[in-house]
Amino acid sequence: MVQSINTKVDLVINATSHIRASDYGKIMLGDKGFEFYNNRDARKYIQIPWEEIEYVIASVLFKGKWIPRYAIQTKQNGTFIFSSKDPKKVLRTIREYVDEDRLVQSLGFFDVIKRGFKGKFNK
Repeated sequence: MVQSINTKVDLVINATSHIRASDYGKIMLGDKGFEFYNNRDARKYIQIPWEEIEYVIASVLFKGKWIPRYAIQTKQNGTFIFSSKDPKKVLRTIREYVDEDRLVQSLGFFDVIKRGFKGKFNK
């Protein structure tokens, strides 16, 4: 069994990790960090201390009515993408431990297209 890095747990919720093929499990948020544990395989887990998180990127649709997924970008290990049952509750709990300036919204579809055109015409 894997040893948790948290001493106090604030939230445990069903979630999906989109790193490889979709892994179903639980997200555990506590005083020391963000943790994901796979339901089927105990060896597939992700533990990210709060100090290691550089950005939390949320994909926001319909003016904040729906958040289908969010990503955690770390300082050394790359980006981890998750979706959960109640993403607003997860992001509010993360906001207690991560500065609000590091919680960002991802670019929308038209923003990506607009950046592509600007890059083409500026060359």
